[in-house]
Amino acid sequence: MKENVNSFKQFVLDQLAPLDGVTCRGMFGGYGVYCRSTFFGIVYEDRLYFKTTEATAAKYRDLGMKPFRPGPNQVMKNYHEVPADILEDARELCDWARESISAAAKAPAKRPRPARGK
Repeated sequence: MKENVNSFKQFVLDQLAPLDGVTCRGMFGGYGVYCRSTFFGIVYEDRLYFKTTEATAAKYRDLGMKPFRPGPNQVMKNYHEVPADILEDARELCDWARESISAAAKAPAKRPRPARGK
């Protein structure tokens, strides 16, 4: 299983190679996909998910793609699965990745929650 995950991760990195600075870092049983310091994707269980906005998510939903569900009771609506035909086409995948990187870069930074009792 671990070898399969690593080969899929490597496939994703190979497909995204034309984008300078794309890396993966281990996280929660999968990998976060970064372009330099911008977190824009998730590799999890042989699937790739990209950061979406309200406007770009419609393109994914129109193709039947679902949001990222890391657990049965958790849904990350701002990350959607990339369709297999897009994943197979490196040029198209890079276009979708650029859109996702842009969405991630424009997303407001999360503010830290105040400590309890303060």
